[in-house]
Amino acid sequence: MTDVSGFESIPPTTLADLLGREQVMDIGIRPLWPSVPRVAGPAFTVRCPPGDNLMLHAAIYRARPGSVIVVEAGDVDYAVAGGNVCAVAQRRGIAAFVVDGVIRDLAEVRAMGFPVFARGVIPIPGTKAAVEPLGGRVRCGGVDVNAGDIVVADEEGIVVTPGARRERVLLDARAKLAKEAGESLDAWEEAHRARIEKVLAEKGYEG
Repeated sequence: MTDVSGFESIPPTTLADLLGREQVMDIGIRPLWPSVPRVAGPAFTVRCPPGDNLMLHAAIYRARPGSVIVVEAGDVDYAVAGGNVCAVAQRRGIAAFVVDGVIRDLAEVRAMGFPVFARGVIPIPGTKAAVEPLGGRVRCGGVDVNAGDIVVADEEGIVVTPGARRERVLLDARAKLAKEAGESLDAWEEAHRARIEKVLAEKGYEG
């Protein structure tokens, strides 16, 4: 299994600064209950065609503990998972669901404390008929996600670190956080004001 140790301590904001917009999921993919803890894990990728949830239901028995199951769903008209599926996933050690689609049974999911990031909730379940490969590239929240990429998600957003870059990104993130931790607000304000005033002057602003 992909080693993600260390990523749980890195905020999505730091990763976004390092990786750029193309690795950050859009704001429609959001935590479905308040105060969701930060999760970090290797992506286990799933594609579900419109109206069908078979492969997500299959994935909870195939993803390894610690995985973040990332789902490209075909629509927002049918739920790809409900309370029992989330409960089994949680019991099997799955870290979270990140779904470009919708789920149902939110009250149950919230009560059990299982992290789900999705576009919303609908009470209508999908069918279980369409077989798709697991572990392929998916598109979720505007980001291409491959199996083994590192997904970090919390209330600030969801950032995907390509698996091949994880060691470099983790080192750079730790260095950035250490530098920020050693800087006082006064020092930050002084540098920030100087930078802003420089840009304003270059743009001809005289206010």
